[in-house]
Amino acid sequence: MFNFLQKLFRPQQAKAQAPWRAVRLTAGQARRHARWVEERVFLNWLNPYFKAYHLRKGGAAGSRGLRVELLHEQGRQGALFYFDSSIGPGNFRHFFEHLGERMLALGYHRACADRGTRRRAGHTEILLKQLFKPNPTDCPKTGHCNQRFGLVTIDLVAMDGAPLFIRLSSNAVLDACFTPARSFDDLLKHLLDAPPPDAATQARIREYHDTF
Repeated sequence: MFNFLQKLFRPQQAKAQAPWRAVRLTAGQARRHARWVEERVFLNWLNPYFKAYHLRKGGAAGSRGLRVELLHEQGRQGALFYFDSSIGPGNFRHFFEHLGERMLALGYHRACADRGTRRRAGHTEILLKQLFKPNPTDCPKTGHCNQRFGLVTIDLVAMDGAPLFIRLSSNAVLDACFTPARSFDDLLKHLLDAPPPDAATQARIREYHDTF
């Protein structure tokens, strides 16, 4: 397991000195991920994270189930979806990629997909970042550019080879040329509100638990 985590999140040795670099899936990773999506393994976590978010927002989150924390910063709203050992690092990475694919389906394009490395206090932090911008389409009612949910960032953060959380956040573009941004709650509803998995879909968790 340790070797797998190191391979999954550690940058290649030849590029270890570069703080940021573009990330592209290998042919094998792309095939496995396409199969993961086709088999709808993502249904195991879409709605559970959605429920956990609303429980946290309502102040009713408990110690059981998936953990979500809210992110409130000036000009940015978001949430941290924490890794759980029941998911497995392989599924968590697939889930991160699939959230980006769901953004594309909402009328966005991926502006970047990068990997960053930061070393501090004897630890190595790996950050996988996807930045999404709305496709330039006009709103027929006003003629303004439809910004949808604003700029959306999806990060996967790992520390010393172990995944920690996925951070999903949105920033509204404050310009008169754009329509007002829709709410972060509305964004999560479009991304995460989904039916529960059936028994066959649940059984596939083990297959991808450690494999990306």
